[in-house]
This record gives sequence, C-alpha cells and structure tokens, in this order.
Amino acid sequence: MEPSAGKPSFMRNMMVRVLLFGVLVVGVRFAYVVTIRGESCDLGDFCFFSLPESFNLPGAGKIGASAIVVKDAARSTFAAPSRVDLWTSKGWRKAVQFYSSVFQDLIVDGYLTPNSKSLCVETSAGQDVFALREIGVVDAIGTAKKKSPPLVVSALPSRQPFDDDTFDFVFSGGGAFDKVMRPLDFASEIARTLKPEGFLVVHTKTKDEYSFNSFVDLFNCCKVVKTRELDGMDSSMPYIREIVLKKEPGILSHGTPKSHSNSVNKCSVPGHKKELFRKAEPLIPEEPLKPWITLKRNIKNIKYLPSMADISFKQRYVYIDVGARSYGSSIGSWFRKQYPKQNKTFEVYAIEADKTFHDEYKLKKRVTLLPYAAWVRNETLSFEINQDPGHKDVEKGRGMGRIQPGQSSASSDAVVDQIEGFDFANWLKNSVSERDFVVMKMDVEGTEFDLIPRLFETGAICLIDEIFLECHYNRWQRCCPGERSSKYQKTYDQCLDLFSNLRNSGVLVHQWW
Repeated sequence: MEPSAGKPSFMRNMMVRVLLFGVLVVGVRFAYVVTIRGESCDLGDFCFFSLPESFNLPGAGKIGASAIVVKDAARSTFAAPSRVDLWTSKGWRKAVQFYSSVFQDLIVDGYLTPNSKSLCVETSAGQDVFALREIGVVDAIGTAKKKSPPLVVSALPSRQPFDDDTFDFVFSGGGAFDKVMRPLDFASEIARTLKPEGFLVVHTKTKDEYSFNSFVDLFNCCKVVKTRELDGMDSSMPYIREIVLKKEPGILSHGTPKSHSNSVNKCSVPGHKKELFRKAEPLIPEEPLKPWITLKRNIKNIKYLPSMADISFKQRYVYIDVGARSYGSSIGSWFRKQYPKQNKTFEVYAIEADKTFHDEYKLKKRVTLLPYAAWVRNETLSFEINQDPGHKDVEKGRGMGRIQPGQSSASSDAVVDQIEGFDFANWLKNSVSERDFVVMKMDVEGTEFDLIPRLFETGAICLIDEIFLECHYNRWQRCCPGERSSKYQKTYDQCLDLFSNLRNSGVLVHQWW
C-alpha cells in the first residue's frame, strides 16, 4: 500500500498561503507609506530602506542635502521617489548639463560667483536651480506659478516674494520673457529684487534689433554689458540670444520710461528703426494718373512692422482707428483679419464723429468708441457729410464726413451736424506710452494736414509705431478724365512730404487707400 501524501501537501499549501498573505500585507503597507504618507519614511513606518541625506545620482556627482532634502519642523526627509526619477532622467540631465555650461561661462566672465545669492525666474522644473547648486552656487532658488519643491517656490511673474535688493544674480532661461503677458511688470519685479551692481542674464529667442532694443528699454535700471548667441538645447528653442545686464544705481528707476524724443517736436530715430524703413515698401514718388488703381494695388506691397520684427517686449498693444466709420469698414474687415498681431491681444479704439455708426459699436466687445472728431483742440465743430439720396442703405449711402473748413459752404446734398472735437494729440499722450506698441489708421478726409503737424508739435508722434494714412489731395477724377477733384486743395507732392516727414521721424507710415 502507498503511504498517504495528504498531510505534507496540506502543510505546504498552508505555508504558501501564509507567505502570500505576508507579501500582500507588506505590499499594502508599502503602498500606504508611499501614497498616503507621501515623500517620507521614518522609524515609525514599515520601511525596507532609508536614504542618506546625500548620495550620488548617476551622472550627477554628489548632491548636497540642501539640494534634495526638504526640512520639516521635526526632521529632514528625502525628496519623493518620483522626483528623484525625474532628476535622473535623460531629458533632465541634458538640461542640467546645458545650464551648468552656461553658468560656468558666466563664472569665468565674473558675472556669477559661488557666493552669489541667486534667483531663477519662471523655471517650471528647476533644472537651472539644480545646475547652480551642482556647480557650487548653493544659495539658489527658483520661482514659477506652480511650485516644485525643494527647488522652485510659487510666485507670479509680477509679484516675486522677496525683498528689494535681495539677489546678486538673476537668471531667466527658456525664453520666459518671450512668453509673459506683461513683460514690463515682470522686468520691474526683477529689477526690484536685484541688488545694485548685481547681474541679470536672460535667454531669449529674438533675433532682430527692434525686439532687442524693446527688451533693453524694459530695464532702465540696468545697462547691457554683454550679448552672445548660443545653440539651444532642443528644437523648441534652437537659437538663443543671451543678454547680460548690470544694475546701475542712479541711472533711472525701473519704473520710469526712457524718452525717445530729444526736443518738443522731434523723435530720435535709432539705427534699428532706420533698418526697418529700408526693408519697408518704398513710397510712390510720382503722382499716379489712376490713383484708385495704383494706391489700391500698393496695399498688397505693404510690409507690416510685425512681419519684419518681433514685438514681444511691449507693455501693451493698441490699435487706434481715426475716422473708423462702421465696424466693418476697417476694424472688422482688415485689422482683425489681416494685420499680423503675433498672437497679441490689442486694445482697440474707434474714433468716429458720425453718430450714424455709434449704435453698432455698443454691440462690439473689446472696442472702445470715442464718439468725437479727432482735432487739434477741444471745441465744437461743423461736420459735413455728403449723402447719396438714392441709396436705400443709409450707412452705405452715407458719404465720408469731414470737419467743415472755415468760410466754406456745404454742397446741396450735404448734411452739416454740430459735433464735438477733442485734442487728439493730448489724448494720445495721456493714453499710451513709449513702451506700448501703437498702430494707427487715419482716414479723416483732409484733416490729416491739421492732425499730423499737431502730433509733431506736441511730441505725441513719437508714441506711434506704425500708421496707415490715407492722404487726401486734388487727385485726378475717375469719372472725368483730365479733371481734378475740387474737394481737396492739397497736392500729391504735399502728401509725399507728409509721408517722408513721418518716416524721417521714426514712424513707419504706409500709403493707404
């Protein structure tokens, strides 16, 4: 008879079940420690290992406890396993090595020392902070909207949680300045926290001189001491312009804009603006025999300023339509759809004295209507509007309104209204600054010969970056070959002088139709 094997088999099954149950308990306990308690493991917890306050990460060298240890009130604990995994990843190490190389060059040049109290702004993951600590600049911290302890604390770009004159060195990498909504506020906060004689280093994507000078204008407290070009670390930013600035006490407060006008009626024209004008479409030197064809075709040749330069480093973006008429006349049909805005949000002002169009603007969002006539002073004016009596659509049949010249009489089919005019140049000076990007379209039926000289006289012309100007002169008439319009007294040469004076004063003006 075979001996019975039932009892040993039963015992083995029991031992296996006990062992599996033990493994299950250990697994549940470990999951609790990692997921519920989070980031820490002390003597009171069921732990299989503990990590020293400093250890060697692969390829990273020795990392001090200050770089990876979060201190509680009662104990020091090691950073979360997931964060350690991040710090040892290939992408992380590539970024750290890139920034380490950048910072070592800055140490050689004397802009950074191991004793520099350092800040890295808008650094989402903190690779630059990590690189600073790794090369021996241990007193370094980063800021971003979302914190990433222990390297990065939470802060808004325009509200850094530090006292004035705190840091010896501030770094902005990854094209952070190219992305912020209000770069002047960001720049002001950096300037506030940077010590006198301290250094700011910025990495930006921009290449053109217009945007470079716009960036420098943000920092009136600082002067540029060095710029260089670098290869980026990946395809998201293949080209880097590195700008090094030094805070110089006594130049200007960081909140005070620099002036680009050197007299009451003359703007300085730096070289980078002259270069833009050389790239722009040329003015039409000879009076066109068929202006309704030539000038309309010329619109296709226009080189918009944002198509030639980066406009990122401006505080605000403003479009002013002087003589706007209906919303669809130019704001809706042209500016909204065709003007290259580089994904910037523009504040839009419509200046239109003809009350026929006012109600339409009440329904338009993000458009501010000024229901007056742009003029050289505040006063009541006579406003002449020619009307096509046979046109069924009142708005489409309504002629262009213009301020009635003195001592002139209206035509028989014209309507004359009393309107309020306002000092346009004075309004402009109170509404925008030289740090804003200002675009203007002007179609005012001959009043440009009053408004433009007033803009020069007051210096308000220096606030405008780009103008689309329709100049009204005694052009050849389409209906009657060989005859000129009697509505306007100015000549084409006078219009050409107006355009030339604007370009010579640093304003990119285009002949508009």
